[in-house]
Amino acid sequence: MRLAAITILGGLMLAGGAQSDEVGDRDAGRKLAVQCSTCHGRDGYAQIPIAPHIGGEPASYIRSQLTAFRDGTREHKMMSIVAKMLSDKQIADLAAWYSGHKVQVDLQQDPSGAPEQCVACHGADGLHINKDAPNLAGEANIYIDTQLKAFRNGKREHEIMTPISQALSDAEIRAIADWYADIGLEIEMVE
Repeated sequence: MRLAAITILGGLMLAGGAQSDEVGDRDAGRKLAVQCSTCHGRDGYAQIPIAPHIGGEPASYIRSQLTAFRDGTREHKMMSIVAKMLSDKQIADLAAWYSGHKVQVDLQQDPSGAPEQCVACHGADGLHINKDAPNLAGEANIYIDTQLKAFRNGKREHEIMTPISQALSDAEIRAIADWYADIGLEIEMVE
């Protein structure tokens, strides 16, 4: 029942949130990605554990997050400053660049052991099921742990993630973070 409710909520998430559907230019995004590479790498594989992997993420997810940082509905010391300078076109270009990379995962665990609260949107293998959910495969457990606690504590707000996170204990959050961190991730940069 809980999984069905999460699946329905995931569908509702797809229907909400008007974002620019502007198609980005991958080559322009490749050039802009230089400013992202210190933390996220040119291929979108994070260089530091507190930054997410963004290579192979859905373009709509990248656009929505960059727009939220730019507009102040999501805050981060570094990302809010960087994104504030981006136009809609530049956001679309960056989304086109990073979403165009190929992602491969290596799930060695039994998929039936995947976190029940997460699989409807993020998959047992950590690859997004819907275009508005990020990939979690191979993310540093500290990153996932921090984000889930931010949703739980109200530092981040989301119609689906906030109530799910509020129902989780620290141990459950760590188990979810460890599950997805243990999945092997390879991002192939596509020029």
